[in-house]
Amino acid sequence: MGAHGHGHGVGAGTDRRWLGAALGLIVTFMVGEFVVGLLAGSLALISDSAHMLTDAASLVLALVAIRLAARPARGGYTYGLLRAEILSAQANGITLLLLAVWFVYEGVERLLSPPEVAGLPVLVTALVGIVVNLAATWCISRADRSSLNVEGAFQHILNDLFAFVATAVAGLAVLLTGFDRADAIAALVVAALMVKAGWGLVRESGRIFLEAAPRGVDPDALGTRLAGLAGVAEVHDLHVWEITSGRPALSAHVLVRPEADCHEVQKAIEAVLRGEHGLEHTTLQVDHCEDGADGAARPADGADHCVDPHGPVHLPGPVEEQRAP
Repeated sequence: MGAHGHGHGVGAGTDRRWLGAALGLIVTFMVGEFVVGLLAGSLALISDSAHMLTDAASLVLALVAIRLAARPARGGYTYGLLRAEILSAQANGITLLLLAVWFVYEGVERLLSPPEVAGLPVLVTALVGIVVNLAATWCISRADRSSLNVEGAFQHILNDLFAFVATAVAGLAVLLTGFDRADAIAALVVAALMVKAGWGLVRESGRIFLEAAPRGVDPDALGTRLAGLAGVAEVHDLHVWEITSGRPALSAHVLVRPEADCHEVQKAIEAVLRGEHGLEHTTLQVDHCEDGADGAARPADGADHCVDPHGPVHLPGPVEEQRAP
């Protein structure tokens, strides 16, 4: 007997228009920065425009992922392409980590042998970059950041904003004091921020790909909670995961006592899953059982409850009484 609540489709707040607006701002500034870098002969500005190119790429990737995720489920893709958003988030996280490695390498090299830095062009360009990135960050913040895909693009732009703040401070320091190593120090600070953001995206997207339970959901505690409901004899093969960010799902096999009503037990379980854990997409196999010779619950037809059970068996009573399959 199966049951599930449905909630398919793209999150309502994931607005392509806001991401498109941010992309327009980033691309416009990137081209301008590259031209200024060529005219001023500034390698720092030219390399930063290349960094802006990765921001633009992250936004394009996010937009493509949103469009793919919006396609209806069909054929072999029974969930559609919802996880395209998670692929995008993971790509953005890996890109941030690779950029951080490059920033560290360049920063250390410039600490050891600081090149001559033109403070005024760097300062002016960084100040304009702060304004542009503030506007782009605001645009992306209007979209649904509960989507890991949107969060990945947001982290790219936010880290670029931090980079421009650090560059402005470094440019001012060079302009006022002639301390050329300020540029390298700023790069290392930004690299540390990139590692933090990039690792967070890779970790969270990795949890979804590995079918880990959503954060805040303890499967063992949940199984014990369901097994403690009236009429439930046993819960096993309990799986809880995320289809994509913010889209949790659960499946389980529930054995119900002979005297209990399967339909009423199923409704009670669904109410707990919805009300206490926000789990709307659930698939429950609910069967009556009888007690076997070993005292364990068995389906009423006498067969073993699962050919290849996964995870612990949850029984009514204290946690220490639970047993493995």
